[in-house]
Amino acid sequence: MTSVEIMTRGGDKVILSAATVEAFAVSLRGALLGPADQGYQEARKVWNAMIDKKPALIARCQGAADVMSAVNFAREHDLLLSIRAGGHNVSGASVVEAGLVIDVSQMRCVHVAPGKRLAWVESGARLGDLDHETAPFGLAAPVGLVSETGVAGLTLHGGAGWLMRKHGLSIDNLQAIEIVTADGQLVRATSDDHADLFWALRGGGGNFGVVTAFEFHLHPVGPQVWMSVPIYPLEQAGEVLAACRDYMAGASEDLMVVGVYWSAPVPEYRGKPVVILLGCYTGPVEQAEAVLAPLRSIGKPIADLSSQMSWTEAQRFLDRDYPAGIFYYWKSIYLNRLDEEVISILAQHTARRPSTESSI
Repeated sequence: MTSVEIMTRGGDKVILSAATVEAFAVSLRGALLGPADQGYQEARKVWNAMIDKKPALIARCQGAADVMSAVNFAREHDLLLSIRAGGHNVSGASVVEAGLVIDVSQMRCVHVAPGKRLAWVESGARLGDLDHETAPFGLAAPVGLVSETGVAGLTLHGGAGWLMRKHGLSIDNLQAIEIVTADGQLVRATSDDHADLFWALRGGGGNFGVVTAFEFHLHPVGPQVWMSVPIYPLEQAGEVLAACRDYMAGASEDLMVVGVYWSAPVPEYRGKPVVILLGCYTGPVEQAEAVLAPLRSIGKPIADLSSQMSWTEAQRFLDRDYPAGIFYYWKSIYLNRLDEEVISILAQHTARRPSTESSI
């Protein structure tokens, strides 16, 4: 290794000697990458192609011991750092310019205890890794909607998904979190041990250390579920979303629906603005069509792609619509109501969307 110019937390650039960098590299089981190293360019990429940051060093951790070494090194040298797990993030916060990236993306082991309905998940795992291991037992953790999303970032910020109406957010299903704190100690936080830290981690993001593993409570799901995908023309948005809102107020907790203003994915209407009632029903399969019927028969849908599929297929259903390598820009807002005025305003913005790739 050569000497490295790197940013401190205070915004100053310092030079780490070749010997210092080499000693850090030797302490790791995983690779330590700098700009001249093979694999660096790929390692600095994240899901959002708009992010083009160039870290001074990337520590590709292989386990908790590597994370401890990286945290200690960063603290001892007062380095600006970021934590990367899945890298499936719009803002690019998982990569830091000119600093140190603690990269846990290769820590992807998942162990399932079906009798206890528990899953131990390393922090670099993707949702697809978790689903793949739990599905054979007819179990699932309440996580997100796109299988390439990292478990860590999703969970530490709440974690919304198809199961949340019945089982809550991802953070509501955590039993324990293993984390390396700023002093380099590996801690197991639960509701009984380090309870204040456990409370803070459930929604507080990556502000309290580097998580190395999660333990989730699992729930019976599948193996077969139903996806609801009726597609309506934009001019029916008022009727469709009002009917969906009213129906969901008393609908089965096994049903989760997201209203999407999008561009039609079917050939004969491709690119035209539409409203899609995208939903997933995880209750008894024999009841699915009756439960979904009110969503599929509002007005006159131009297409209906609803179908039965496996839970893992449902979890991958949106993957093709949000691939890595696209230039993403997102804005979000919380609404305290979904009345006719809001529905109309959203429809107006959809009609004026700058691209057929844009959605609300």
